Amino acid sequence: MLFNSFTFLFLFLPVTAIGYFLLARRSHVQAAGWLALASLTFYGWWSYYYIPLLLGSIVFNYWMGQRIGHAAGPARKRWLTAAVATDLGLLAYYKYADFFISGANWLAHADIPLLHVVLPIGISFFTFTQIAYLVDTYQGKVKEARFLHYVLFITYFPHLIAGPVLHHAEMMPQFDKPASYRFSFQNVAVGLSIFAIGLAKKVLIADNLAPHANFLFDKADIFSLANAWGGVLAYAFQLYFDFSGYSDMAIGISLMFGIRLPLNFDSPYKAANIVDFWRRWHMTLSRFLRDYLYVPLGGNRKGPVRRYVNLLATMLLGGLWHGAGMNFVIWGALHGIYLVINHGWNAVADRLRLPRGRAWAVFSWALTFAAVCVAWVFFRATSFDKAMTILHGMAGLDGIGLPASIGQQLGPLKALLEQWGVTFYLGGGSRFLETWQWVVIGGFIAFCLPNTQQIMGRYEAALGTMAGPRLAAGWQLWQPSRRWSFYIGAILLGSLLSLSRPAEFLYFQF
Repeated sequence: MLFNSFTFLFLFLPVTAIGYFLLARRSHVQAAGWLALASLTFYGWWSYYYIPLLLGSIVFNYWMGQRIGHAAGPARKRWLTAAVATDLGLLAYYKYADFFISGANWLAHADIPLLHVVLPIGISFFTFTQIAYLVDTYQGKVKEARFLHYVLFITYFPHLIAGPVLHHAEMMPQFDKPASYRFSFQNVAVGLSIFAIGLAKKVLIADNLAPHANFLFDKADIFSLANAWGGVLAYAFQLYFDFSGYSDMAIGISLMFGIRLPLNFDSPYKAANIVDFWRRWHMTLSRFLRDYLYVPLGGNRKGPVRRYVNLLATMLLGGLWHGAGMNFVIWGALHGIYLVINHGWNAVADRLRLPRGRAWAVFSWALTFAAVCVAWVFFRATSFDKAMTILHGMAGLDGIGLPASIGQQLGPLKALLEQWGVTFYLGGGSRFLETWQWVVIGGFIAFCLPNTQQIMGRYEAALGTMAGPRLAAGWQLWQPSRRWSFYIGAILLGSLLSLSRPAEFLYFQF
């Protein structure tokens, strides 16, 4: 079930909320049970065949968590190893079986038939969430372990399909607080406003950028400098507003139920360097990779060489987490290399005490954003050859081409541009203009306007379970007023009018 569908907005969400708060007057246990049942219904709307898989995973991991918690000595580690191996084995079967078979066929020149296993939606998210719970149980960090709260922690519908990746310590205690079961007009107002902003990001921005990104990666036969960069930027902003919008909607929906989810985005395209980018992009996944992979590998505690190896390994596995394909491996490897270069450069710059003024800050931001866009090409491209073709165009090696219809409007400037090496090709004028119009709109919003948590920054509940951001300017700060009621109402109306054919979120495939 999609957040951006009429079924969810006008049936599932109100019925779930009304039932939750009515039952909460009688029993918090009944209310939590209702919410867990509604979450399973939400998941089963896609395919009820996979509800037993989800429930089986929950029961198995909870039981293993109990065994880990009560064991001592070497047995404790054996229980953890068995549980994590089972979780990863299940994930490997559903997500990576065909990937491994294809690799084996290529290496051994064999012809093993592919399994074509259907990927259960959200399996990466609920598997990683439970692995973190098991590790924390092993380390003695789990304080709240009631089965109903654990079920709700895993199945909680605002995050179940595409995150954020939750931590038990920031969620399960909330299910035990009486305040989480009390209806609050402020929570509804703030939550609905955050949801509206997220819905607009998805429906009004990301979905309008999608055709232009898809055209470059799936249909285009001209890869001039302007065409290639236009399509790649369209995808970069589509992905940002699609996933950022989903995260906003998840936080907003959850807040209506009195539950705070962690932030997942903090204007990542404004990042000053690639390290800063990963502090801002998919923040909960970055946290998971740091705490449960990079640090256990040794982090930065065993010298610079080991640190760089750990960074590369972490990002390679982070790439594979997104999908079973060499494109994701290359994307992860690129970000690992970026991080190694960034940390190496910082070490040299600190040693030499190199000045870093405003000009350097602008250059560093531009280089970071360009590097991220280059990596997105492999993330999105359907093949390695297609990715290299697009990168070839982005480098200007296919010329600086513009549609002939645009050249006709330039007058004497056209001849001057031709002297500089610009060529004009037939067709594609309207597509070219629309692509760059939407790229400019997406870029202006991403770079120049405050993000959601800055707009909602007066209200602590809107900031999730992570540190709060800088506030937006006074007139941009949300407040319960007629003016903001009009703004949010207009955003909702515009989004609802665009929901005739709701599109899936990009991160559903991961």
